[in-house]
Amino acid sequence: MTHSVRLIVLSHTKFGESSVVLHTLSEQFGRRSFLVRVGKKTPMAAFLPMSLIEADITENPKSTLWTARNFTTVHPLVGIRGSVYKNTITLFMSEVLYRLIHEDAMETGLAEWCEKTVLTLDGLGTDWSNYPIRFLLELSVALGFSPSSPDLAPFAGEYYSVLSTFLSSSFADSMLIPLSGADRNAISDILLRYLEYHTETTLNIRSLPVLRELYK
Repeated sequence: MTHSVRLIVLSHTKFGESSVVLHTLSEQFGRRSFLVRVGKKTPMAAFLPMSLIEADITENPKSTLWTARNFTTVHPLVGIRGSVYKNTITLFMSEVLYRLIHEDAMETGLAEWCEKTVLTLDGLGTDWSNYPIRFLLELSVALGFSPSSPDLAPFAGEYYSVLSTFLSSSFADSMLIPLSGADRNAISDILLRYLEYHTETTLNIRSLPVLRELYK
């Protein structure tokens, strides 16, 4: 059976000499990986982190690793792909999701929220330095934790008031909260620890040092 499915790309890993495993999120299948046969015409640019694509998914009753083919880009994400800063943010976003959401997990509404989040970042013209913080806070809400100031207090330390300001601010206002690069890095660490605690998952985010370098 073959389905046409809208996917959010998290990452891909090499599988043999002529295939990759594509790790994705979707409303239909949740967090799921698919086998992709790679050739000269395979649009590898469509497999960049947080790309929004459509593909034909073929179920295999003898394997949990189904195949994906016939890829179409739903949104080109010109604003993201043309910016080293935004590309680094999507790398961070995709890695957090990849490590936080387990294979075959179904989180209702998560894929739809992720797509809106990516399109919002793509459309921002300026003032996106606080975006990773907003992403982590909204991800907590999307996963059902609904963080409040008292809930974050055990993790927040000296950043309690700043985090409270984020929680009470609109998206637009939260992008304008003045912070140094060191502050942004510290708050991102706090929110990652918060997510680790509530999901009982260890998040070793390898892209975080790259993000830190950009926002020094």
